[in-house]
Amino acid sequence: MSSRILVVAHNHPEFHPGGTEIFAHDLFSELRTRPDVEALFLAATDHHHREPRPGTSFQTVGDAADEVVVWSGHFDRFYMSQIDTYGVVPQLQGLLEEFRPDVVHIHHLLLLGVEFIALVRRVLPDARIVMTLHDYYAICAHDGLMMRTKGRERCDRASPGRCNACFPEISSDKFLLRERHLKTMFGQVDRFLAPSQFIKDRYVAWGLPESVIEVVANGRPDAAAAPVRSSPDGRRAVFGYFGNLNPWKGIVGLLNAAQSLAHEVDGFALRLHGGAPFQAKTFTDEVDALVAANQPHVVRVGPYGRDEIADLMAEVDWVVVPSIWWENAPLVIQEAFRHGRPVIASNIGGMAEAVRHGIDGLHARADDPAALARVMREAAETPGLWNKLVEGIRQPAPITEVADRHLAIYRSLRAPTDMMGQGAEAA
Repeated sequence: MSSRILVVAHNHPEFHPGGTEIFAHDLFSELRTRPDVEALFLAATDHHHREPRPGTSFQTVGDAADEVVVWSGHFDRFYMSQIDTYGVVPQLQGLLEEFRPDVVHIHHLLLLGVEFIALVRRVLPDARIVMTLHDYYAICAHDGLMMRTKGRERCDRASPGRCNACFPEISSDKFLLRERHLKTMFGQVDRFLAPSQFIKDRYVAWGLPESVIEVVANGRPDAAAAPVRSSPDGRRAVFGYFGNLNPWKGIVGLLNAAQSLAHEVDGFALRLHGGAPFQAKTFTDEVDALVAANQPHVVRVGPYGRDEIADLMAEVDWVVVPSIWWENAPLVIQEAFRHGRPVIASNIGGMAEAVRHGIDGLHARADDPAALARVMREAAETPGLWNKLVEGIRQPAPITEVADRHLAIYRSLRAPTDMMGQGAEAA
């Protein structure tokens, strides 16, 4: 029996190549190859990436007939609410009525609005709703970072009082309303998927029932591994950073660590891969100054495409993930392992879960440039360490297996009307 599956994300990787968008699209691309699946990819976007087109909220992506983008220029980020009830919401309802999916798999609700869950339930009462918890937006109004707005303190829980302390201009009762509104909408989801145990634990602490959250690791499409970098003297002292540059990714700390290593470690080099879109000038100026001060040991490669990753990985020995916030399941770690590169990661969140210290990578204390420098020095100067860690790498699950797991979960969920019918028969 064939299934119709609607895969939903808050943007399209063609416009914004973030980890959530990339994985959601990779999963969709694999699902649509299955003979018993009809899949449609729905992404949201706004003026940052596209301008609206008169007459419709929908736009296409290239020549793909099964990928659509809904333009959403009106969105309440605090309540995660879609406020364009006369434009976007009717368009979304029309899409649901026309495609009539059996499964709606939501990867993010930014721009779409958390009420999209209720819309699906109202329009398609028999549809199964699945949602992957890629980050902490529902828990934290600070862009889902779970970082305090003052200082650089990580936050391990949310409450109206604690959140009001971060945003004094927003009263505690509004934070309580936000939480209750989100939990009411989330209560209509049939199954949550968590790419890490860490993020599952965070949402259970927030109030979601543990029984409705299943840990399912992300996967990567098959690709040939990058060749090992040539090193006649056997030294492994070239480090690479991959991803967007922003203050929460620990870039400044990494550059400060590099400054102390540049003249102390033979052959040391740091290659920065990624751009800095939508970042404050104070941050980009600081990064530019640190890069300039560390040349030629630090090279800023700039933005890159997915088809370039293997070639870029071939130029480095180690991948560094120095984030200072609770990352969930960074795809860059899976990319590094796929290409046989050990990872040096902060010892917090999903990073510490994905990288096994001393087995396939090394942990460094988060937001501590001196500690990071010590670990990077150990990586570069310990004979045989690189080879040992490479041997310990477990390849990430191929996207084919991950899609199989998702399909099994979809099919294990009974439609609400089926469940009601069974209950009536039992009675």
